[in-house]
Amino acid sequence: MIIGKQKNRKNNSIRRQRTRLLASFWIIYFFVTTMRFYFNKTSPGVLIGSSVLLLLLQTLLSCGAAGALLVDDENDAVVNLKIGRDTTSIVKNADRLRKTKSGKGSSSSSKKSTSKKKNNKYEVWASDQSNSVPGQTSAGTKGSFLWIWNSRSIRRQVKRGLEDAVPLSCTPDKATGPCDLLDIFPSTLERCTAAGCTGETLETLNGFGRLHGVIKDPFNRYVTANIFAPGGGYVGVIDAETKEAVALFRVTKVNFPVPRSVHMSFWSADGSAIIVANLHGKMIERIDVKRSNDGSITDLEFNVSATVYLGKAFDKTEDASFFQGNNAFGRPLIGSITGDYAIADTGDFTPSMVCKETGCEGTQPQGGARTNNVPICPIPSSNNNVYVTLGGGGLFVLKVDETPMKIVGEYGNAVINGAGCGGVEANGRIFLNGGVSASGAGADQSTFTLYSFEDDEFSTTAQPKQNSPMPIQVFKDPTNTNTIGNVDGTRISDASGQIPTTSTRRDSHGAWPTLDGKYIHVVDRIQNVMEVFDSQTYERVNTYDLVSIDGKSGRDGPSGPCRAKSVLDDPGLVLNDPAPDLFEITPDGKYFAVAFRGPVPVSVTHSAQGSCPGVGIVEITEGGKAGRLVDVLRTTNTVDDVSVASIPGGHNYVGAERSDVHGAIVVFK
Repeated sequence: MIIGKQKNRKNNSIRRQRTRLLASFWIIYFFVTTMRFYFNKTSPGVLIGSSVLLLLLQTLLSCGAAGALLVDDENDAVVNLKIGRDTTSIVKNADRLRKTKSGKGSSSSSKKSTSKKKNNKYEVWASDQSNSVPGQTSAGTKGSFLWIWNSRSIRRQVKRGLEDAVPLSCTPDKATGPCDLLDIFPSTLERCTAAGCTGETLETLNGFGRLHGVIKDPFNRYVTANIFAPGGGYVGVIDAETKEAVALFRVTKVNFPVPRSVHMSFWSADGSAIIVANLHGKMIERIDVKRSNDGSITDLEFNVSATVYLGKAFDKTEDASFFQGNNAFGRPLIGSITGDYAIADTGDFTPSMVCKETGCEGTQPQGGARTNNVPICPIPSSNNNVYVTLGGGGLFVLKVDETPMKIVGEYGNAVINGAGCGGVEANGRIFLNGGVSASGAGADQSTFTLYSFEDDEFSTTAQPKQNSPMPIQVFKDPTNTNTIGNVDGTRISDASGQIPTTSTRRDSHGAWPTLDGKYIHVVDRIQNVMEVFDSQTYERVNTYDLVSIDGKSGRDGPSGPCRAKSVLDDPGLVLNDPAPDLFEITPDGKYFAVAFRGPVPVSVTHSAQGSCPGVGIVEITEGGKAGRLVDVLRTTNTVDDVSVASIPGGHNYVGAERSDVHGAIVVFK
């Protein structure tokens, strides 16, 4: 009965709105007619103007629609006079508005109704590694910029060719972005350990810079901020709606020349944990996430008991810590340290009793060595496995929901070559790639490899075995150099550099599936192409480029948008060089948002120099098998005035641009 009354009230409201609309136009009609009669003999200008207006009104009314209320994707209502638009289409738009406003339509029993109700609003978040303050002696050491655009602004640029998309602000005192990392996390925040606060503030501590990537949680509610300056070791949590800081942690410090750093962190599939790659500390650490019933985070606990050390001869010099104080909105950060390092897995051996890292005093791993166990990316799966790629090659698979996290898979670098970071799940399979080393050793390497694992084949109870279950090698370029574990190539090095017009090197990095999971797209950072693989058959179905207008013509065809958006203050820089990196897909499945590197790459300097820093918008075509670059959301940073060191294998840039976007994500709204 109540439902019926609500429906009647809604229908009555709609009828009243239509009546008012029709009455308003008849009043205007009467007014124009009267004015025309009165001024008919005295004012030819008014006569002509009123006649034109009258003709327009008569045309609109005869078509059955005096005006249509159109609602754009950000809920801003505008009146758009559409001649010839019928009443049916107006009602459909009104229905779409009601469904969007009510929050209904997120699921349906049929594909037809799902497509009508699906919410395709989103934001693109891009992590710019350059310094956000001047006067620094090294790149990527203090501050960074976070660029955020909403889908409405992006569509205005891409579809309508209007002004460039405007970045959003992250703090209450600024109207637009980009967002300064030093504003999101104020300098007054105080470092605290399990034993109490130390009196040290973020202002006095080193290494708070180089935003290497932001990673969203499964619910698109929060993102992690991975701050990668060597020795820093910071990981933050940001509210995706308000853009405010929620928490900030500093990972464990060990006795190495560079004692810690956060390369990347990922959320577990159920959002109950954040898995942190402490790269220079050679360990995987875990933050436990507490949520309310509506998914809001209520607490974040850095659980040191969950830690897995991947190197040899563990020597801790400082415990993990968290920060207290107010964020830019005046609200307090949350966070704490729990657990005991004595419970953590800090030994030298795997469950199969071989050395985690080659060189410990014990049995060495099979299937190739594990020469340098710096963890690159901990890729999570829906079965609570985490696939930890290693800089020197090899792989560990951890069970994330055990304390400490348990090694359930261990591989040598001849089985899984280094140094992958692109990892995605599709149809129950985990796809991992392999690229060149980020260190200076990678300057003459060439690597493009893709592997696949059946994610349900790992067990916590079975007798541990090395290199089991074996992965499927989906693709390995025959020109790969015999480096970081590869033994199948015909050459040991490739000294052709990274300039796209002359280089023969390859570097696989970012990867992402189409919305239906049928195809996996993988970037080549040097060759500026995407390789596309069928996730079921493992067939390489296509290669498309990011430099031509059609994605097929390469540099021989008309140039794509990167050429027009390239940096122009150094005539020696090769233009139309996207240098694509990490990327994700939009909720409608139509586009990839791809990070494009800059002329002064902060990381992987030997393989990541680009000419159009920002985020490339790549239209997905041919049912998911192809694509083409349609626009670039350009970023810029001339605040950073750090001197440019030599760019290995590239061009020693002399201009002022310092923006360097390493990662792009898409937050569904």
